[in-house]
Amino acid sequence: MHTKILAIHKQSLRTDLPDIKAGMKIKVWYKVPEKDKWRTTFFDGIVIATKHGIKNTNASFTMRKIGIDNIGVEMTWLFHSPVIEKIQVLQTPKVRRAKLYYLRSRSRKQVRAKLKTKKAFAELLGKEEKAPESETPKE
Repeated sequence: MHTKILAIHKQSLRTDLPDIKAGMKIKVWYKVPEKDKWRTTFFDGIVIATKHGIKNTNASFTMRKIGIDNIGVEMTWLFHSPVIEKIQVLQTPKVRRAKLYYLRSRSRKQVRAKLKTKKAFAELLGKEEKAPESETPKE
């Protein structure tokens, strides 16, 4: 009986999702029911926590975005939910914590200051700073 349950769980795992960690700014495209149809919309924000890994069927992540007038909105998603269509990673900053619950008490400006992006990420976008050319002695 237990092996049948494990087989069902393995079938429901998704493999098309990126590796998500705390601090990442991501955009989640998900389906919303409207009368007799499904509409696709997105929620973008910062991942403040992940729970139960990523290969577990009950693995989840919590996102937070700050709306108008510094009102925070949080959503918790299951990684392997059929409602999620795709997840797009927008930024990958360097963070030193696994759970970023302290961002709940910060304003939008304070959160931006806390989560500075990696230099490698800026290079991928083409916004790299030009390094000063080394001066060679002329003879």
